[in-house]
Amino acid sequence: MLVRLLYVSQPVGPITTTVTTSILEKSSIYNKGENITGILCQGSGLWMQVLEGERHQVNVLYSRIMASRNHKNIELLSMEEITHRQFGKWSMALVHLYKDSPMVRIAHPEFDPYTATSKEAMSVLDELIKTSGPIVAKESKN
Repeated sequence: MLVRLLYVSQPVGPITTTVTTSILEKSSIYNKGENITGILCQGSGLWMQVLEGERHQVNVLYSRIMASRNHKNIELLSMEEITHRQFGKWSMALVHLYKDSPMVRIAHPEFDPYTATSKEAMSVLDELIKTSGPIVAKESKN
């Protein structure tokens, strides 16, 4: 059974390019091995992430995220059964979210993922993907 899980959290410590690159590379490798796809939205002091895959594998990964010292204030926004993947072409991709970006400021001026419905959060993610062009981790050649 395929599921889609959406959560929001705050990073512990500063998010640098090095941290982001490491997250993308590690999650891309892990997710490929577990047949998990998704997208990570970061910015404005938060992470919002969608994970898609078989229910067991997504639950295992979400448990790892909840136990991670890299996250705080983790909140599950939704978990639903799906018939197809919305983010199937990415083992993990990154989209930047800035509250002062025109898309967020104009289309969603009061967007706060901690108080938004899961439908509102997914809508913002969809718009960010269309307007920002996700960054995908490069394949390492081993």
